[in-house]
Amino acid sequence: MSGVLILGIIVAAVLLFFNRAWIKNRFFPDERRNYTIDDQFNSDKREREKEIDRLLSKMGKNGISDLSPKDRKRLDELSKM
Repeated sequence: MSGVLILGIIVAAVLLFFNRAWIKNRFFPDERRNYTIDDQFNSDKREREKEIDRLLSKMGKNGISDLSPKDRKRLDELSKM
């Protein structure tokens, strides 16, 4: 009887191991997947604004000369959106 119990536990563990992605998605779904279009737009907008704020605070007292060419290009791209 104990051999059958041990075998059952091993089979259950193997099934859980191979189905862990399904179990994770079923019981702990990705929150971003449930966004509406408006939620996604607002989230993207907040991320852009955070990046712009980071670049502007990096400019500091000396102005745009504190930014690297890569940062300047990214600030131009973000300002056109």
